Amino acid sequence: MLHLAPAALIDHYLGICRLLAGQLDFRSAICSVAAEVAHIVPHDHLDVCVLLEDGNYHTAYETGIDTAWGELVGAPVVDSPIRSLLWGEVDYLLADDAMTDPRFHFEGAFKRPIFEQSLRSRLHVPMKVQGTIIAALSCSSQKAGIYTMEDVERARIIADLLTPYFFALRAAEQAQRSAIVEAEARAREEGLRLGALKLTEALEQERQRIGMDLHDQTLADLTRLARHVDRLSHAGEMAPEALEPVSRSLQHCMQDLRHIIEQAKPSVLQLFGLAQAIEHHLDRSMRDTGSTTEWRLTDETHGVLEKFEPTVSVALFRIAQEAINNAVRHAAPLAITVRLDADDERLLIEISDDGSGHAKTRKRIGGGIDNMQTRARLISARFTIASGPDNRGTVVRVVLPLATPAGVESLGEGRYEGSDR
Repeated sequence: MLHLAPAALIDHYLGICRLLAGQLDFRSAICSVAAEVAHIVPHDHLDVCVLLEDGNYHTAYETGIDTAWGELVGAPVVDSPIRSLLWGEVDYLLADDAMTDPRFHFEGAFKRPIFEQSLRSRLHVPMKVQGTIIAALSCSSQKAGIYTMEDVERARIIADLLTPYFFALRAAEQAQRSAIVEAEARAREEGLRLGALKLTEALEQERQRIGMDLHDQTLADLTRLARHVDRLSHAGEMAPEALEPVSRSLQHCMQDLRHIIEQAKPSVLQLFGLAQAIEHHLDRSMRDTGSTTEWRLTDETHGVLEKFEPTVSVALFRIAQEAINNAVRHAAPLAITVRLDADDERLLIEISDDGSGHAKTRKRIGGGIDNMQTRARLISARFTIASGPDNRGTVVRVVLPLATPAGVESLGEGRYEGSDR
């Protein structure tokens, strides 16, 4: 133990505080104060053992003598020679000769540096924040029996000075590590999203190609066949009553095929834009089903829709299309309203109806909602579905951030709220 006047001790304690200022990592912090600590508690080796967030692992930062302890990153606390202190079982550890002290020599203990560097005298005190141990301050000397309880008390004061700074460094490091993990996860998710978006675009192109092939070849063949059947009927070569079922089936087949082609290749969307395509689909849905449902579309986007890339426009159209189909087929609404709105930050598409409610048909069309959610996620839009006012009807909303003119690069997420309809 060093014999110092109280004023000298205070100067050294203040010196530790001054030296800590501006240190941005554990190693720099422990190295910066080592000389001042040596004036208070002599040592050949000084280290701070910092517990990681879960408390089951630790990392040591050392100065003076380089040991294998300083090479550990995330070592198990259960193997630490001072685990009893880190676990809070003892309030301090003081050893005259750690090479023979049984407290440091249990099965699995990583004690090799004690022998390699002849670290005989050892002194360890906890570093606590609000009663919780976050680290331990350790002083070691190659001379045996040099530390006393007075050195323990001095070490506790040093630990109290170091603890706030090391706690802040640990919090900053954990935040940085969490940020890195989150960034990596976002990068992976974004990579998957962009890959899926490209795949969706390719599938959409293939879908349109098939639609054109069906129109140019299959539908044309069916049309010629229908005309041939009609000629046979008028020529009297076959009884009209025999040909009538064939002609009716052909007409139904052609009508279904035209519907498939229209679904596969939304030409109105390509020619006139998203708002016109949704309006056209609303009108067509009512006519095809014979529905008396009233519908209304309002467009307050002020030209924003025209700036979207085709992939985004198609995805938004498919979502609106699915929402309208769900309402018409399953909810029996009296009215359907589609609202398109935009400002400098986001585009909103809202499809609402006053039908039977989305909870009642969840099992039947859950896949459609999954498809809408997936399409929204692919373009970084936020998707929600919920009951309407007074728990009547359904409201489907798609919100697309407008960080870029194309509306594709902005970061967002698909989200599903409420029950399926």
